[in-house]
Amino acid sequence: MKILVVQDHLRSGGTERQSILLTRGFAAAGHAATLLTFRPGGALAGELTGVDHRVLTPLDLGLDWFAPGLLRATATLAPDVVLCMGRMANCHAGFIQGRFPERVVVGTMRTGKPLPFLFRRSLRRVRHVVANSHAAKRNLTSALALPADQITVIHNSLVFPAAPNLVRNEALRAAHGAGPGTTVLLCVAMFRLRKNQRELVSTVAGLPAGVDWQLWFAGDGETKAECERLARASRLGPRIRFLGWQRDPSPLYLAADVAVHASWSESLSNFVIEAQAHGLPAVVYDAQGIAECFLPGDTGFVVARGDRASFRRHLEELARADPAERAARAERARTYAAATFDPEQHVAAHLHLFTRLTGGRA
Repeated sequence: MKILVVQDHLRSGGTERQSILLTRGFAAAGHAATLLTFRPGGALAGELTGVDHRVLTPLDLGLDWFAPGLLRATATLAPDVVLCMGRMANCHAGFIQGRFPERVVVGTMRTGKPLPFLFRRSLRRVRHVVANSHAAKRNLTSALALPADQITVIHNSLVFPAAPNLVRNEALRAAHGAGPGTTVLLCVAMFRLRKNQRELVSTVAGLPAGVDWQLWFAGDGETKAECERLARASRLGPRIRFLGWQRDPSPLYLAADVAVHASWSESLSNFVIEAQAHGLPAVVYDAQGIAECFLPGDTGFVVARGDRASFRRHLEELARADPAERAARAERARTYAAATFDPEQHVAAHLHLFTRLTGGRA
């Protein structure tokens, strides 16, 4: 089977990582898989080992929506299946399906953001839609009136699965001044308005004086400077670390104690499922699909947006939990993540769907 994965740009987000993982997985399974991006470069451009990568234009104009020659490239590659990843690629999916009605074009729903008109139009025109959470599927069937049988739920894959024998990264904790009794709160996400890191700073600022904590942010983006200013203004500078973009955040998972997330634009958080795979409980504000990242009320807690008191209460409970309770919860988190977000199952589920949609064409 010839599979074309379409993504606008290889920025450092979760969807971009999933695009690379899927393309590599399809190829490893023996299929002719190509990743096509609109723009060259990007933070993940160096992660393409073993991936057949094509770019529409050698010159980066900084325009995510600009896709010159997309239909021509699709005709040349002649794929059996076109999988569109990300908002901009999905905005073009309807045009691809209209130009090549004989091809199977699959759109994706991977966001909790409002969908642009062309995105909504595309999802109504493509052959099928993959949603990465059951909540996203419910949203499509209600908001866009898409037939349920036109949507398949395939959860995100673990991009950074945990090693079989996890060893706590005490050296990294010590490097940032976290002692044995410090509860390290971790958020790995691009700094964007909807990722809402500001809310985390304001929330943890109200933790009781008896709780020894640090908050670590990993990521870059347009709202990082504003978040840093808020941390300084709150006089929390010594307790909050801005660690920048991490090519592989696994060492941070091994050094942290709790995953925290305040985004309101998720469909399924790569960060939270990876934190679970490493045994970290999660405290998150409610967003579409976020409760599917863990076992709610056990390995993670979903808090109503803006309910800082409840968020802090869960953090304090986790910080004060006895070691045996922490270990048992961590084991349940790892078991759930390994069973639900396995990379091989993720690739296989897509290939099973593609085989069905193409009538078994290999």
